[in-house]
Amino acid sequence: MTISIKGVIERKDIGSGAWALVSDSGETYELKDTPAQLKQSGLKVTVTGEVREDVMTFAMIGPVLEIKSFELLD
Repeated sequence: MTISIKGVIERKDIGSGAWALVSDSGETYELKDTPAQLKQSGLKVTVTGEVREDVMTFAMIGPVLEIKSFELLD
């Protein structure tokens, strides 16, 4: 199922590090295969993607979100 989430990109220093999307409602998603354009803390974005329940990570900071598309916001 594809979902759209609005929030802020953050770098989490857990394990080897992970990129995350912290939604406007406060939920944290770990980003899978983060595009280079999103590897900057503090970016406000809308990300469309799929939560991957079949993927585990070392960081384990929240559901893993596989990005399909994104939009940078002001």
